[in-house]
Amino acid sequence: IKHKFDDISQKKPLYGVISAFNHLCLMIKDRSSAEVLAKIAKQLCVDFGVDINLVKRLLPNVSILSPDFVSLPSSPGSPIDNVGERMDAKSVCFTLIRFLRVVSSPRHPVMLFLDDLQWSDSIALGVILALLSDTMGSCMLFVGTYRDNEVQVDHAIFDLMKKLESGNVQTTKVALTGLDREDLNTMISDTLCLYPRICRSLSASVFEKTKGNPFFVIEFLQSLVGRGLLQYNLNTKRWVWNEAAIRSEHCMRNVLYLLSSKMTELSENVLTSLKVMACFGSSTNESVIDNLSKSSEYSDIQYSLIIAIRDGFVVKGEKGNFKFVHDKVREAAYNLIPDIEKKKFHYKLGIIMNSNCDGKDVGDTIFVIASQINYGEECVTTH
Repeated sequence: IKHKFDDISQKKPLYGVISAFNHLCLMIKDRSSAEVLAKIAKQLCVDFGVDINLVKRLLPNVSILSPDFVSLPSSPGSPIDNVGERMDAKSVCFTLIRFLRVVSSPRHPVMLFLDDLQWSDSIALGVILALLSDTMGSCMLFVGTYRDNEVQVDHAIFDLMKKLESGNVQTTKVALTGLDREDLNTMISDTLCLYPRICRSLSASVFEKTKGNPFFVIEFLQSLVGRGLLQYNLNTKRWVWNEAAIRSEHCMRNVLYLLSSKMTELSENVLTSLKVMACFGSSTNESVIDNLSKSSEYSDIQYSLIIAIRDGFVVKGEKGNFKFVHDKVREAAYNLIPDIEKKKFHYKLGIIMNSNCDGKDVGDTIFVIASQINYGEECVTTH
């Protein structure tokens, strides 16, 4: 199970962890026999007793594990992203730990992957600490990633690692650094089909601008090609570059600056589609795009996303969802919305999607709608 944090996650710190475990219920249903499901349901009833309704309040998808759970009272009129507001972190921890003890085992451990932890907070990481510190039967492997250049020394990540170590929880740390000068030169040499000694001057300039960040390197090289500073010479049948011009350029502050500059060349419709996608995170379900395309304001969003795919900003996943090719692309797109307008933008998306539902059952899309409206809830009084 997995979740990817982003800057929007900070408003709902527990949403990511809870939604991952809510999805676990679907995985258990798909991968278990009727006999196993019956055992799990029975054990949940035994362990939780009269508090079994707490599980459904926190994890609505648990109802698919047994017909007996369907009739249980669920969280009143609200999807899971609001549950954390009515259940404090301790209650969430207690419920998830007991749930995990039932559904996991040494033969069937649960792996939880949380990406971009730099956007998480002490509340979400406190839940992770509680889950990993449990010694009463739960079996979980946790993998967390974060960008070390985007966290301060007082970030909750470091407190989590310190407490895990002091609690004798086995941990492994892996540091992924950028390409060093030699590896970068090898990469550029292979890309341009030139001897390493010939392109060493170019790779030195690229390293100074990108510090070896692989994604930034690719974007920077493409920008050089786009501006004619790196081009293929038909006469000499090899790539050539303007070394002086590349070196004298103003140093790009970061990949966001480069991507933002690249995005300014897009049409207004494509830019709007990227802004809309960015409001839903790094990935957007096709059902959400279909919903928005019913409105006059976003009637061409599907065509615009095809252009975005062609230009390398977005890819379409196997399940039909639209995904940004990199976190930084999503971040750059989201930054195109002025900070003062972000909440209004979210709220407007939620209202448009809700009006497009026309009273029909739209499944999990209702959670997305509620999340957008909730994020811009301050706009309700002014709408």
